[in-house]
Amino acid sequence: MRYRRLGNGPLTVSEISFGTWLTVAGGIARDQAIRCIHAALDHGITLFDTANQYGGGEAERVLGEALKSHPRDRCLIATKLYFPVGDEPNDPRNSGLSAEQIEKQLNRSLERLGVDFVDLYYCHRFDAETPLEETMRALDRAVRAGKVRAIGFSEWTAEQIDSAAAITGSAGLVPFSASQPQYSMLWRKPEASVFQACARHGIGNLAFSPLAHGVLTGKYKPDAPPPPGSRAASDQMNIFMETAGRHYRSNYLLEAVAHLQPIADELGLTMVQLALAWVLRRPEVASAIIGASRPEQIADNVRAAGVTLTPETIARIDEALEGAIVWN
Repeated sequence: MRYRRLGNGPLTVSEISFGTWLTVAGGIARDQAIRCIHAALDHGITLFDTANQYGGGEAERVLGEALKSHPRDRCLIATKLYFPVGDEPNDPRNSGLSAEQIEKQLNRSLERLGVDFVDLYYCHRFDAETPLEETMRALDRAVRAGKVRAIGFSEWTAEQIDSAAAITGSAGLVPFSASQPQYSMLWRKPEASVFQACARHGIGNLAFSPLAHGVLTGKYKPDAPPPPGSRAASDQMNIFMETAGRHYRSNYLLEAVAHLQPIADELGLTMVQLALAWVLRRPEVASAIIGASRPEQIADNVRAAGVTLTPETIARIDEALEGAIVWN
């Protein structure tokens, strides 16, 4: 495993990090989820990503249980708030980025995780209903109280990032040091302006869905049902494959992805390793967030750390996926 500094903040993260969305949040059995988390630790992964909303808080509980037997300074825990949680998920009192919500949801997350602080606390989305300065001051208080080490956001626009930086700079507040965008060979929207905004303000990126919901593993074939045990075959885990910005199981997309297999073979890489190495080629990206339903998947994924792709290989990837890439 290799490690990179996360922006200008206090954290250094593993190039591959472990996410709990879908799988740990109920997609697999609890004991299997814990085995996957322990396997991630064994392979040098230090950053574990979750959210208060995943499984209604269950992902945080499982992650906390899995990590409690390990030294706290051996792992970094990241969690998030914004989306509705609790017994009444549509209740606006349980969502957003108000000062009240940040204090309440952070304390609840700490309790579920069984820790005194989290290393990274994200705004899961932008809250247009709450003044941005209120949000930034509440996050600053959380850091100064010792409950959070660093702060970040997920899926904000460049304009929103610039606005937050202006507020923290003028008011002397703790700045953002982490961004979590969706980013993969097939989904390249952050390249338009988000990466540049993050670079301006010393913010590092942790890419989620770097395997495009599993499509870039090569396991899904045109005109064929999904393999048993795969995400697409699971009613609990396949919803985003069907409703995302493009249909991730359409034949034209899967046919384009199949063109990547010869490239991976020539490099002695698996399709997964090629996809992760592609994401990590960007200096703005500190880590790629993977999910896993089996411990052995992690062993394959972590071998992408340290792989360097030549400009010629990157050009071949672009050619192979021409017409299947979402740019903006």
